Amino acid sequence: NHYTQLFCQLLCLYLFTSRNCLKKKADNMKMKLIDPVVKSFKVAKVFRENTDKINAIDFSPNGEHLISCSEDDQIVIYDCEKGTQSRTVNSKKYGVDLIRFTHANNTAIHSSTKVDDNIRYLSLHDNKYLRYFPGHTKKVISLCISPVEDTFLSGSLDKTLRLWDLRSPNCQGLMNLPGRPVAAYDPEGLIFAAGVNSESIKLYDLRSFDKGPFVTFKLYQEKECDWTGLKFSRDGKIILISTNGSIIRLVDAFHGTPLQTFTGYPNNKGIPIEASFSPDSQYIFSGSTDGRVHIWNADTGCKVCVLNGDHPGPVQCVQFNPKYMMLASACTNMSFWLPTADDDM
Repeated sequence: NHYTQLFCQLLCLYLFTSRNCLKKKADNMKMKLIDPVVKSFKVAKVFRENTDKINAIDFSPNGEHLISCSEDDQIVIYDCEKGTQSRTVNSKKYGVDLIRFTHANNTAIHSSTKVDDNIRYLSLHDNKYLRYFPGHTKKVISLCISPVEDTFLSGSLDKTLRLWDLRSPNCQGLMNLPGRPVAAYDPEGLIFAAGVNSESIKLYDLRSFDKGPFVTFKLYQEKECDWTGLKFSRDGKIILISTNGSIIRLVDAFHGTPLQTFTGYPNNKGIPIEASFSPDSQYIFSGSTDGRVHIWNADTGCKVCVLNGDHPGPVQCVQFNPKYMMLASACTNMSFWLPTADDDM
């Protein structure tokens, strides 16, 4: 009822004001991520500073900060412990997409939506560009930072995948591919996966990527949508494939065997809706064009629940905090979610 929902909202807002309440690390917390806890997530804080769609979000590795970028050319940094917006940076000249924290919380990289297709390395402290990375001749559609060092991968509609080092504007490696690429590092940063033409996954050893992939998994080509993202599970055993349709796939990272297919969420606008793992890889989270967050069990493939956070538009971005029991989802608004179930569940 109305009063119960209001109480839950007030409770969650109170939790965000207490630093210690968010100091529950996902790998060592009292509250386990189980179905009743997942179903109990409620919106604790909503930020309405953006005037256009948020197109990418990224948590810092320590989980203390979240960064977002949007089609109104804003970059916003949030403090996840305090539940506050800590800084806004504008990128009016070049636009911004695919924002990613580097290993330092005060710098980020992003792709461009205006002027050219260069990748830009930005100091968030003083809003100055530290370096440009030229080379792509069409829109960059994939961008990922190595989990262990200052290198990153970019994939573009020019059908190339490029390897970069933050310390140099020169491309460190170039792979010409037969179709549009999406890419991801494995959790140890030793290999990377390239999804090509929405039908195959190629695995490369970073030490010898110039020799080509050491294995290629051929999957059924998507007929009604394109692959828009790849993510490895934290243990490196599973690859999650996001699309701009109404389908998400899980694939065995060692054998290429299809494991699960998740459907039953709307995407009638053809947008690249993000799908994400929970930190323990038990659950899959996805946005939708109905403004809700859809959640499945990764092992069984069964839908666990649908969370309604009153998003006024399509939810393109959803991620679980890597360290704290917290979820973020974004349309034009940014929502922070917290569980309301009892700790002793």
